[in-house]
Amino acid sequence: MTGKAKPKKHTAKEIQAKVDAATTNKGGGKAGVADRTGQLKGGHAKFECPHCKITVPDIKTMQIHHESKHPKLPYDESKVTNLHAVLAPVAESKPRPGVRGSLKK
Repeated sequence: MTGKAKPKKHTAKEIQAKVDAATTNKGGGKAGVADRTGQLKGGHAKFECPHCKITVPDIKTMQIHHESKHPKLPYDESKVTNLHAVLAPVAESKPRPGVRGSLKK
C-alpha cells in the first residue's frame, strides 16, 4: 500500500511529454548539424541583417532588431538578405530536417 501523497500511475501529461520527446525532431545528428549551421538552406533563420550579419526567422523580427540595434540607420527592407533564396539548392535532393518532427504516435 502506498502513501496518500504518492500517485500510483503516470499522469497523462507525463506520458504525453515522453511521447513528444521521443517523436519530435530536436535537430540532432548530421542533418540537424547542417540545419543549425545553415549549410544547406540557411537553417531556420531566413533573413540576415546587412549591418551586423545576424540572422532572424522573419521580417518582423528583423525590423525589431534593426530598430533596437541600429537606431541611427534608416531601415530599408530591400537591403535585408533572404538566405533561403541565396543558399537554397535549385533541386531539392536531400530531405530537410523538420521543425516539428515526426507525427508518428
